[in-house]
Amino acid sequence: MRRLVAFALALALSTPALAALKPGVAAPAFTAPAYLAGQPFTFDLADALKNGPVVLYFFPAAFTPGCNVEAAAFSQAIDKFKAQGASVIGITAGNTDRLEEFSKDTEKCAGKFPVAADEGAKIARSFDATMTMKPDLSSRTSYLIGKDGRIAAEFDAMNPNQHVKEMLEAVGALQAKRGGK
Repeated sequence: MRRLVAFALALALSTPALAALKPGVAAPAFTAPAYLAGQPFTFDLADALKNGPVVLYFFPAAFTPGCNVEAAAFSQAIDKFKAQGASVIGITAGNTDRLEEFSKDTEKCAGKFPVAADEGAKIARSFDATMTMKPDLSSRTSYLIGKDGRIAAEFDAMNPNQHVKEMLEAVGALQAKRGGK
């Protein structure tokens, strides 16, 4: 328990790097080991984009207080994302050995969206989504990637409470821009 508290405190005191990928920039392609409701698979961004826009949210580590809040919020809003044709995936470099369990936790992801492992924060680095003080961990950064593979919106804040709202608004704006398609 002490270790978890120390880790949570370190995350709270770490500052995120500002998300550098801005709207219009091509999103880096990647594949990653992932879980959906405890079932392993390989997530491929290019394949996911064939079905519509993707909300890609980076989080520091599974089973930490802020990340639990954020995952639960995305889980509760998943039907709103799906109704607008968007999918959601969470990705982390922290506690990747616990992602299978995290993906099926009824208070977190609840099996409603996949979570992917980013060993060494390589994917996070390609998206400029690492913490300044702990570059081996993902910052709390969310991106909306349009079906065309380009960044449509980004949001970077360590407070987990606004990410779902910001991404839902971005998906709505993207759909309105494309005439609801």
